[in-house]
Parts: sequence; C-alpha cells; structure tokens
Amino acid sequence: MKHAVFTLSLLVATLTAAAQKTNWPSNIFLQKLPNGLEILVLEDNSVPLVTIEMAVKNGSYTEDNEYNGLSHLYEHMFFKANKDIPSQEKYLDRIRELGISFNGTTGTERVNYFFTLGSKELREGLQFMNSAIRYPLFLKEEMKKENPVVDGEFQRAESNPAWPLIDQFNHKMWGNNYSRKNPIGDHDIILTATPEKMRIIKDKYYYPDNSMLIVAGNVKHDDVFKQVTQIYGDWKPAGFDPFQRWPIPAFPPLVKSDTLSFITVHENAKVPMCQIGWYGPDTRKDEKGTIVADVFSYILSQKNSKFQKALVDGGYALDANISYYTQKYVGPISVFFIPNPDKFKESFKALQKEIDQFDSDDYFTDEQLETAKIKLANGEKFGSEATSNYVHTLSFWWCSASLDYYFNYVPEIKKVTRKDVQDYVRKYIKGQPSVKGLLLSPDMQKNWQVDKLDNLFL
Repeated sequence: MKHAVFTLSLLVATLTAAAQKTNWPSNIFLQKLPNGLEILVLEDNSVPLVTIEMAVKNGSYTEDNEYNGLSHLYEHMFFKANKDIPSQEKYLDRIRELGISFNGTTGTERVNYFFTLGSKELREGLQFMNSAIRYPLFLKEEMKKENPVVDGEFQRAESNPAWPLIDQFNHKMWGNNYSRKNPIGDHDIILTATPEKMRIIKDKYYYPDNSMLIVAGNVKHDDVFKQVTQIYGDWKPAGFDPFQRWPIPAFPPLVKSDTLSFITVHENAKVPMCQIGWYGPDTRKDEKGTIVADVFSYILSQKNSKFQKALVDGGYALDANISYYTQKYVGPISVFFIPNPDKFKESFKALQKEIDQFDSDDYFTDEQLETAKIKLANGEKFGSEATSNYVHTLSFWWCSASLDYYFNYVPEIKKVTRKDVQDYVRKYIKGQPSVKGLLLSPDMQKNWQVDKLDNLFL
C-alpha cells in the first residue's frame, strides 16, 4: 500500500508539470514511474479503440559490425514465445482472441512495438505487451525459422534497382560506422544469430528506464496510469545509462577526398541515378538547424521552386529532390537526381549550378518560404488526426529528440528566416565535403565513357 500511495503522489506532481508544458496538446498526459518507465497517454474518444505502443531506444545506432541487423531480428522475436505464452502459435491465438492488429518497426534510433484493439480490452492489452517486452524466451527453434524471414526482407531490399547505389553510398557516407546507420543488417550476422545474442541485446537496452509506453485512444489517463503502475511497476530498472556504458561512437566529419566520389556499374540499372550526401545537423548539437533543414528541403521540393524549374522543367533531370532526415546522431542531407539521358553530361553541371546558388538572396521568394512553413505545420496537424498512426510519430521524436522538441516544432518553424536558411546552407551544404555516387548500366558507361564522377560536375 505504501508503494501505491507514493505513486499517487507522484501522479499529481507529474500531471501538474505536464499540464504546464508549453505547446503540449491538452489531451496528452505524461507520467514517469519510479522505475523510469515513461507513460504517455493520448485521450481520443472518437472510436472505441486503443493503441498500445512500446518504444525502446535501440536500433542500428547501437550495433557494431558483429550485431548489425540484430535489433531488427529482436523485433521479430518479440512476437514469439514468452514466459506467459509458450509458443508463437499460442501468441497468435491470443492475438485473435483479443482482436489485435499488431506490428513493429526497427530504425536507426528506435525500435517500437504496437497493438490496436478494443478499448474495453485495455488491461488485457497492457498485460499482453508486458509479457512480450519483459519475458521473451528466444526459443532456438523459433529463431531458426525467423532468421531466414528477416534475411528475406533484406533480399527484397536488394531487389530494388537503386540498391547498388544506395548501399555503396551509405558505405562511403558512414565509413567504419556503416552498421550504425544500417537497420536492415548483414546477411551472415542475421542467419547465424543465436538466442544468446538476443539476450545480450535485452540485457543492454530492454529496461523501463530506456523505454516509453504510449497508450492512445478511448481511455482516461488516470485509469491508464493506475493500471500501468500495477502491471509494470515491478519491472526492474537497469540502474545504468546504456549510452554511457556503451557510447555511440562519434561520426568523424567528412573530409574532401577523391575517394568520396564513385561510379557503380550494375546490369539492373534502367536509368542513370545520382546521389549526393552531406552530414547535416542533429538534435544533440543543433536543434534549430534540424528545423531549418526541413523548411529548406520543403521549399526545394515544390514544383514552383527554382530548383525544380531549372532541373526538371529545364529538361536536365527526370527527377530531382533534396531531403533531410532528423536524427540524434548526424542527420543526413541527400540530393537524389535522375539525369535526363538526352542531356546526360550537361545535367551534372546544371545541378552543381543550382547547389552553388542555394544561399543566394533570390533563390526562393518570401512567399515560398512562408508557404513551406505553413504546409509543414499543416502536415503535422494532419498527421495527428489518425491516433493509431500518431503514436508512432510521438515515439520517434521521444527517441531521436524529445517530446518538447516535437510539441514546439510548429512554433519554431514559424520563426525560420531567410538568414537562417542561408546560414544552414553555408554550414552544412555549400562548399562542404560530400559523398557523390552514380549508378550506370554497363551500356550507359560505355556510351557516355564516364570514368570519374567529379569531372561531370566541373
């Protein structure tokens, strides 16, 4: 009883603090249990459903070469036997009994597991998640079946005609830290994985103080907090910070070098493809830069942008886009470019000309800047409408930034100025070291006689 009283007092203090958080939605509530488990509740009574998601700060960024792909395999093993459910067959039987729709994903900085079921079955869903997250068995016979399934996902990725470019590009981009940015993994590591390796991952990262439980739907936050405390309150915390004990290695800055440019020749290539990448801002060191990066990328993706008009409308490219991916550990900036075969050699000079103008005063209009900010903000609002999907957004930002970062995202977007964009371009793109890759078929290389990619940009 003492524990229950103590938890209720914490509840009041936590709810008061959460209510005071600037820009947090009024229907979202946060509590942190004494064992470190954070509980986020989103109340939405529009349909009689609830989504339960468990997010863990794990993923490829925690993997050295020996473990590359095993966070993803662990995700698959989550939906197998555990202490309370003796086999995958029984696991699936229970899924059917509760009417659960389920899945999980593995990325660079997050692994998440989620169930959607009727809100009347909330307690059963919480108990089901508790058994899977805390007590997996990693049965050898189940792993034997699942290893090739996970490897099959890898093989499907390799069937993409752009894969030879993407894979070599990522090796060049991340060097010795390639495994840290490669969630799909390595064939040999996946196929030879053992239950012992799964337990090592669990003992490093699967603790309440490295996890967040999100409950979203037709629920009341005080009831959820009470039930989660009863079910998860005795989950033993790690008592250590895994990212201090096993630090994520630093990504050394790219250094200008001929070795950063390459040409990949592959018979599956149907059209020439080019990719250019820079190390961009991350949420540890430059939160403002990550937001400016989104605004700039959005401006250039619009059909009326100078970038699109010069390259696509100008006939130099079949497609051209720039993207930025927000991360806690180095967010990559990437240009993906499909040169028009009829203007193949001229197209690279045209692309370089645009990059050189990214920071010019007239590269985008005030209207384009404001439109980008409005549409990005509207996109975030639209994305929050489907609660069962919105929970994934919340868990992503909890892992790769913070919830405060996310709930302040739209107000911060509105502050972005032309100077902010120019400073971002000069700091991360213009004149900065980059990786350049080009994919060609053997016939393309023979016809265009391309031996060195850098020469095409001069």
